[in-house]
Amino acid sequence: MPTPRRVKVLLLIPHLGGGGAEHVIATLARHLNPARYEIHLGLATQSADAAYETPPWVIVHPLGANRVRYSALRLLRLVWRLRPAVILSSMAHLNLLVLLLRPFLPQRTRLCVRQNGALPATLAAFGPPVLARPLYAAAHRAADKVICQTASMAIELRTSLNIGRRKLVVLPNPVDISGIRTAALGVTARQSPGPRLLAVARLAPEKGIDLLLEAFAGIHRHFPDAELEILGIGPCRKALEKQRNALALGECVRFCGNVCFPAEHFSGVSAFVLSSRHEGLPNALLEAAAAGLPIVALPASAGLVTLLSQQPGVWLAKEISAAALQNSLCDALRTLQPNQRFSHTWIEAFDQNKAISAYEDVIEELLLEHKS
Repeated sequence: MPTPRRVKVLLLIPHLGGGGAEHVIATLARHLNPARYEIHLGLATQSADAAYETPPWVIVHPLGANRVRYSALRLLRLVWRLRPAVILSSMAHLNLLVLLLRPFLPQRTRLCVRQNGALPATLAAFGPPVLARPLYAAAHRAADKVICQTASMAIELRTSLNIGRRKLVVLPNPVDISGIRTAALGVTARQSPGPRLLAVARLAPEKGIDLLLEAFAGIHRHFPDAELEILGIGPCRKALEKQRNALALGECVRFCGNVCFPAEHFSGVSAFVLSSRHEGLPNALLEAAAAGLPIVALPASAGLVTLLSQQPGVWLAKEISAAALQNSLCDALRTLQPNQRFSHTWIEAFDQNKAISAYEDVIEELLLEHKS
């Protein structure tokens, strides 16, 4: 019998590396069934001379635009050349561009976008709400499917943007639980005389690292040997370093820059800290949970609160403020034993194999619509 023809699927992100949205799409590219799908990965702002860590069956298309908004013509040319059955895009600004281009795409191409952040923060990034909300709503109603990270996010999109219930689907972020646990165990921890806190985040206002520094200054008076490591890059690094020095924390707070695999830093960590003002469902949090790290978090979204409330090994602050974060950190550090770990059984729902299968189910549903 002839081999069934594979279905073309185009995955879109601005670039490889970076935050959780890029990580999810890169994971899909590596693990979607290559016998069933011809997998293409479009990179809006990455150039052709970059090195790509993708399997040989993933066909990478670097579009090389200076910014996502300038990739429109290159993206259109790519889509018309490939004529994929399904396009799956992630990152809000790229999603919006693809959705606005919908009238110019091949008619039968199914379009799926992934909402990767809290709606208020996403809309704020596009300008005044009186303009951003109707534009964002109209564009997303043109999608065939909108993937949400949590049920709360789906409700928010339905009620705030009037997106039809049938368009919305909640899918878990894929997490390589076994790989993270192996990596966390395989690294010898640096010896530290006191508790060691870890944050993994882009250095941007919505991630609340300024709140974390203020909170850490407070707990440092009670735990003078405490240390804080911050993994990530972003536009606020100089301002945050200045704040660290103004708080006299220069010796015990380290900005470690971009790290490809944060799990390699988990060994010896006393607690993982999520200090975001706005958040969808960050991969860094899920990876920390997979490794069993104690978690201290601000209530950055309804989905996070639902997921983390009343869970063993989780200290969820009462509000989004430095004082509330400081109180939760103090409670955690006074309770925890050295190197204490938790099972975090709720993380099993995000197992990579289950999540990839769920994404494939959505693709298959879109393919049925493509044929009709």
